[in-house]
Amino acid sequence: MPLKPDHKTVMPHQAADERAHTFDEVNTGYTEARAQFEASRCLQCQEAVCEGGCPVRVPIKAFLRCVAEGRFQEAFDVVKKANPLPAICGRVCPQETQCEKLCHMAARFEPVGIGHLERFVSDWERAHRLPRPTAPLRPVRPRVAIVGSGPSGLTAAGELARLGYRVTIFEALHEPGGVLRYGIPEFRLPKAILDDEIAQLQASGVEIVCNVVIGKTVPLDQLLNTMGYHAVFIGTGAGLPRFLGIPGENLNGVYSANEFLTRINLMKAYQFPESHTPLKVGSRVAVVGAGNTAMDAARSALRMGAHEVRIVYRRSEAEMSARVEEYAHAKEEGIIFQWLTNPIRVVGNDDGWVAGLECQPQRLGEPDESGRARPIPTDDPPVLIPIDTMVIAIGTRPNRLLTKGGDLQTTSWGGLIVNEDTGETSQPGVFAGGDAVTGAATVILAAGAGLRAASAIHARLSAAPGESNGGESSHARG
Repeated sequence: MPLKPDHKTVMPHQAADERAHTFDEVNTGYTEARAQFEASRCLQCQEAVCEGGCPVRVPIKAFLRCVAEGRFQEAFDVVKKANPLPAICGRVCPQETQCEKLCHMAARFEPVGIGHLERFVSDWERAHRLPRPTAPLRPVRPRVAIVGSGPSGLTAAGELARLGYRVTIFEALHEPGGVLRYGIPEFRLPKAILDDEIAQLQASGVEIVCNVVIGKTVPLDQLLNTMGYHAVFIGTGAGLPRFLGIPGENLNGVYSANEFLTRINLMKAYQFPESHTPLKVGSRVAVVGAGNTAMDAARSALRMGAHEVRIVYRRSEAEMSARVEEYAHAKEEGIIFQWLTNPIRVVGNDDGWVAGLECQPQRLGEPDESGRARPIPTDDPPVLIPIDTMVIAIGTRPNRLLTKGGDLQTTSWGGLIVNEDTGETSQPGVFAGGDAVTGAATVILAAGAGLRAASAIHARLSAAPGESNGGESSHARG
């Protein structure tokens, strides 16, 4: 396919009929020539407005110039300094609604493929990385605890380690990564990529302790009072699923998207019986919702052997929140989309297994509090969709385990209340960011919150009595 300066360079990918039956990564990445061509489309504007759309403020103009000139290592160094997780963000972040949306090229043509190029420089660096001698760690600042190893926690840890702090991440699960590991399928984010990003953090001095549930195994106050940490960052995400509240949700064969994807991704059900976790996926699957999680669940169900997979959504295509690329890939793979359809009852068989989904057709009314058109039931009779598996993907909220009986103030739905500029919670010395504060959002927004909180922690601890730019408190040696 010829390259066109007015079009974004197409990301090479597996053919739909091949990839729909494998968990191998769909996108295969730019070649060096494609990357240089795409980067050369950048106008090098005097005012790089695209950078204002990036939650972690990557110097996009500078890194694209390096790529265009073939200075790939330098391009990676520019990105990495601003974003500790570039290989991940280059794959899963919605650049089309952030940096690329503001690109001046988009005024007349297609925007520069900033996300594809971020992925390219990260993959290039990993393929060309030379062994580097590990210098003895000489942390010069106090200890900081990170609760949760998702994108906000990993980003905060990386930034604090870079600033010289002794950082420990406490993770409740048996492997680090949070939603990056349990929520995003292998075909979108290979776990080897995640493992490499985490290994780089560990090489910088970050310690990761798994199987520790802060708030249960270890009380939050204990981190500050007896374990010698001078500050805590909470990045526990939003892992508590929401349900529809309709009859039949407790039938066998009905999953929350969290359980469904965790079994596949973290527990590797797609490798059963080599792995020890089975997952029963029937022939006909309905996924309720139309966000990225719904797309991940539907496409995973197809790869797990389902013959017919449909997305059931109460609004229309225009209101869905999924990324354009994920929606396009899902359609190419044969996922069926049933718009303006609202589930009202799950129908079971005599053995207690799901057998059908009864739905009420909808029409769209005036916008609701979300800004999207409100779905309104029509007078048409309900329809029954024959299914044997159902996945509910209508959002998540933070788990209240950490905040029960503590001093942390939360919203009515469980989100931590923080200072928007610093991320500090109602408890002094305790900061938070990511989905634990906002509810389910994007990886890059969580990373941005982690960076802001790390900066605020640094400012707080640098100004604390007995601390200096080169000093270390007695607690930091403990």
